Amino acid sequence: MSVELVIDVAGLNKHFGDRHVVRDLTLQVRHGEIFGFLGPNGSGKTTSIRMLCGLLRPDSGHGTCLGHDVIRETAAIKREVGYMTQRFSLWEDLTIAENLDFVARMYGLAKRRATVSAALDALRLADRRNQLAGTLSGGWKQRLALAACLIHRPKLLLLDEPTAGVDPKARRDFWDEIHRLAAEGITVLVSTHYMDEAERCHRLAYIAEGRLLASGSADEVVAGQRLSAWSVSGTDPGTASRELAHLPGVARITPFGNTLHVTGHDAPLLASSMHAWAARSGARVEPIAPSLEDAFIDLMDRANGVRG
Repeated sequence: MSVELVIDVAGLNKHFGDRHVVRDLTLQVRHGEIFGFLGPNGSGKTTSIRMLCGLLRPDSGHGTCLGHDVIRETAAIKREVGYMTQRFSLWEDLTIAENLDFVARMYGLAKRRATVSAALDALRLADRRNQLAGTLSGGWKQRLALAACLIHRPKLLLLDEPTAGVDPKARRDFWDEIHRLAAEGITVLVSTHYMDEAERCHRLAYIAEGRLLASGSADEVVAGQRLSAWSVSGTDPGTASRELAHLPGVARITPFGNTLHVTGHDAPLLASSMHAWAARSGARVEPIAPSLEDAFIDLMDRANGVRG
């Protein structure tokens, strides 16, 4: 049985003047999945999202979003997509209910009062319906923005770094809501900088300098980097970093609290170096499974031309 693809694009490119912002983007997102879009600032994530939802026209390439052509049928895409921007974009001098009513008017929704009430209840905003949006905390603004995205019952949510600037509990509550929506059949494409959020996605893609460098499940992305990883503890991290940096097989050293993660791509060479160094230094070393963060640091270094 074939899997229904909500997004299926190939070879998308976008230039802004001389800058080639998105390069040959090929992406498939399945119905009902949470797809994470990761990469450093300026990597082309936002531009890619805007091309997918019909806000930007690709310079070249082809494909569909929700069955509509991403170049010729952008108006149809916009009607079926909810797009949450990085920055809060609703009206701060309107109440929560007034904001949602305004959005409902823009979409021409029938039975607006009932629709707004349902949106307030779904996102647990009813008790704050008369509060001005400008007085809300980051977490409540985030919840209001999500309610506005959902009010026209979209089939696809495009969320551009939706949890930036909110506290850990608000982030956790937001992701619980995202998983609930996905279980109801809504497809979600979300960009994020947080590794714990990336691990909550069904599949991931990593983009840097406009190029898609890796995609798949978290396990597949980690395995694709072919990393060997070791944990170092029981010694001063600063001294250990300086000594380890010159050893054969060591590609990069990343601090994690009082321990270090040492990674490389030549597993036998790295193991030999780690055992020999541990015998000299008295530090504790042990092989570990490389983490998703290890994999993304490796991808970022490669994109920046750092040899590993």
